[in-house]
Amino acid sequence: MNKPSIPKGTRDFSPLEMSKRNYIFETIRQVFALYGFKQIETPAMETLQTLLGKYGEEGDKLLFKVLNSGDYLSKIERDELLTSDSLHLASKLCEKGLRYDLTVPFARYVVMHRDGLQLPFKRYQIQPVWRADRPQKGRYREFYQCDADIVGSDSLLNEVELVQIMDTVFKRFGIRVQIKINNRKILSGIAEYINEADKIVDITVAIDKLDKIGLDNVNAELASAGISQDAIDKLQPIISLSGSNMEKLDVIAGVLKDSEIGLKGIDELRYIFGVLEKLELENEVQLDLTLARGLNYYTGAIFEVKALDVQIGSITGGGRYDNLTGIFGMPGLSGVGFSFGADRIFDVLNALNLYPENAMKGTQLLFINFGENETSYCMPIASKARSFGITTEIYPDAVKMKKQMAYANSNNINYVALAGENEIKENKVTLKNMATGEQKLVTADELISIIIGNK
Repeated sequence: MNKPSIPKGTRDFSPLEMSKRNYIFETIRQVFALYGFKQIETPAMETLQTLLGKYGEEGDKLLFKVLNSGDYLSKIERDELLTSDSLHLASKLCEKGLRYDLTVPFARYVVMHRDGLQLPFKRYQIQPVWRADRPQKGRYREFYQCDADIVGSDSLLNEVELVQIMDTVFKRFGIRVQIKINNRKILSGIAEYINEADKIVDITVAIDKLDKIGLDNVNAELASAGISQDAIDKLQPIISLSGSNMEKLDVIAGVLKDSEIGLKGIDELRYIFGVLEKLELENEVQLDLTLARGLNYYTGAIFEVKALDVQIGSITGGGRYDNLTGIFGMPGLSGVGFSFGADRIFDVLNALNLYPENAMKGTQLLFINFGENETSYCMPIASKARSFGITTEIYPDAVKMKKQMAYANSNNINYVALAGENEIKENKVTLKNMATGEQKLVTADELISIIIGNK
């Protein structure tokens, strides 16, 4: 008989892993709410009409399509089946697909509900997404995204607020990070300055890899993309800028003095950094002119967060966009948003062992089962313990004591309560501290006080 399995690129999560993941989601959820963001959810499935054409040709290939229900072959001609044109057949057999990200469903949500939305609209969403990607280390076909966006406002205070949220979340997690900021307009200005405005995507894709492949390889990639040696030479001082954020902006303002769009980007960042400087953030915020992120999408400030104590890619990213809802025929709605990489944050917290003890708290109290009479005596005490917030179990079967104690040990249960004939006569229970081995004869109220006092 074949052993059951799960699809490649998906995972099961154990109770311990779920405790950790819930700690991550709950921490992020609390901080989003602290800044006035409201939660929404959208369906796992969207119509293919909503999804197709929004992620480029490569993205379309990575969409999981869902077969129509019922007799899905009834409307297909035999000749069509014989052509083996899988794309054409998919368009006839599938009307729905699993969501690829949370941004396109959010855009669809805003357009569908626009009459009932009060702008600016601050939403957050924590849900799984699916991509028919080739599974590899750190890349899954099913994974969670934690998005927050503000739409319907051009104010740069929104950018400042998103940086504060990033700082607050990582402070709560105890992860030291660097928050990197750049601006799409500055990158457009740089492309103009080196006379390669039409090659902006090639330029930014290459310089975005500076951390990973080094300056020489970046220059080689620029040359192979057809960028002139003169342009590459002009780029060098920009890529290698150092100094404080404001000093870097002063230098780049001199370089881009003839670029209207570049100077606008510099003004935006001057404002953002100026406000952030007064806020005494826990983590460093750094201007990084090599930061690019999906440039055909973002139009203003762009963000990325790197963990300082673990070698891992970006653990948060986002930016300002000007036309979220234009893809659905509602142009001109500006927004700014970002996404926490929950799976990578999970890996960082594991690597640094930063989970608080109470995040992984399971059952605190187990009542041993000696039989029907003893159990009926223990049940009201167990109910009372639960009413005080103590997570409590009664072992379901009257099996050997050794087996019940082994269950308590393997589940890291802090206290075991025993009530036999003698305890029942005195209207008490024997409470055993599993860490110290100490045993006490106590009343129900004393049991509750001891466990609550040691939480």
